[in-house]
Amino acid sequence: MSTTMRATAPATGWRMRPGTRKALLTGHIVAAGAWIGLDVMLGVLVFTAMGTADRATAALCYQVLPLLTWPLVAAALLSLLTGLLLGLGTRYGLLRHWWVATKLVLNVVLAALVLLALRPGLDAAAEYGRALLAGAAATADVSTLVYPPVVSTSALVVATVLAVYKPWGRVRRA
Repeated sequence: MSTTMRATAPATGWRMRPGTRKALLTGHIVAAGAWIGLDVMLGVLVFTAMGTADRATAALCYQVLPLLTWPLVAAALLSLLTGLLLGLGTRYGLLRHWWVATKLVLNVVLAALVLLALRPGLDAAAEYGRALLAGAAATADVSTLVYPPVVSTSALVVATVLAVYKPWGRVRRA
């Protein structure tokens, strides 16, 4: 048995010690905050690039976008890992309460979208930025780049609200 966890009744599984729970909760909050911050930064770069008349500024903003991919992945995975451990080691569980299950689904979906949808789009935006800087005609459609920071930030704020208010009660088992 681990020195940081102790066994409880079989129906509840493992319970963490208070210090371990606080450390994981702190990591979870920091990871989620970093993820929100990175999404805001993504939004600032996208909206700056689309809203400026200065070609060099737009090109630079587009070229910087892929640099956010791996920090976004790291924040998403750290949030997921700490959330899973908190769910397994606390009374809330992973699928005992609707708010926890909803947060879990949001985290998995958003993390997958970063890798599967956002990453290729950011790489394409960087290519567009290089072409823009080289003076090539603007041919790529980058208008869809507004959706990831808006959708992800909104979903992460919803997850934060769920964590604070803990609505909807327990999941009923058949």
